Amino acid sequence: MRNALLAEYRKVVSTRLWWILLGALAAYLAFVGGVLAFSIVFAPDDQALPVSGEQAAAGVYGLINAIGYVFPLVIGSLLVTAEFRYQTITESLLVEPRRGVLLGGKLLVAVPLGLLYGVVGMVALVGTTAPLLAWRGEGAYLTDPDVLVVISLGVLVTALWAVIGVAFGAVVPNQVAAIVVLLAFTQFVEPIARLALGAFELTSSVARFLPGAAADGLIGVSLIGEMGGGSGDLLPRWAALLVLVAYAVALAAVGRATTLRRDIG
Repeated sequence: MRNALLAEYRKVVSTRLWWILLGALAAYLAFVGGVLAFSIVFAPDDQALPVSGEQAAAGVYGLINAIGYVFPLVIGSLLVTAEFRYQTITESLLVEPRRGVLLGGKLLVAVPLGLLYGVVGMVALVGTTAPLLAWRGEGAYLTDPDVLVVISLGVLVTALWAVIGVAFGAVVPNQVAAIVVLLAFTQFVEPIARLALGAFELTSSVARFLPGAAADGLIGVSLIGEMGGGSGDLLPRWAALLVLVAYAVALAAVGRATTLRRDIG
């Protein structure tokens, strides 16, 4: 396993894509977070958003999951799909022929990589939004225990997204297809599904188990719910963590039983 981890680490740092995506994540969160914070603190009284104070701060910092989770998903998937695109998977299997160990190494390397994305993304987000909230809003609440928990769990959930991205890449090893599916699902399919399922009492509880909704439950805030005047119907944190881990385990198991079981020439 040590050799597999070292090999995966070298593969990541030897390319430029990981820090290009990291920079894009930071810029994206800083921009969108700044726009949202600006709309909160400068909105006219008759057009004010239905959030304020600690709730507004937590909702803004929760953007790292609401809009930023596609980046760790993509970088995680690339740990697998890049191998198949550039046909380096053959050399990787010559170094580590145990395919389960190879996949396990990728999953483990995704954890610190995802944590790095979470820390940098959160610093960019807080660095842009907190001054606005403190200057013209009701406060940045950076010393509030509940808000600090949201910030900390926002970093943690980013690491989980990177792990899920690796597992998904093992299921869909075609790089273009994997990226297209991830972009479509995170930017269109799930947001629409959450709104549609949440609109009916019979299906509202189902929406909580969608990946993004489960991550919102782990963090404890939902952008969709906050903008609607509340936190929404979220899973408790322990259940949300189990759901996200279950997604990672299930996808990894499918990838190991399909993609990584086939003959690779």
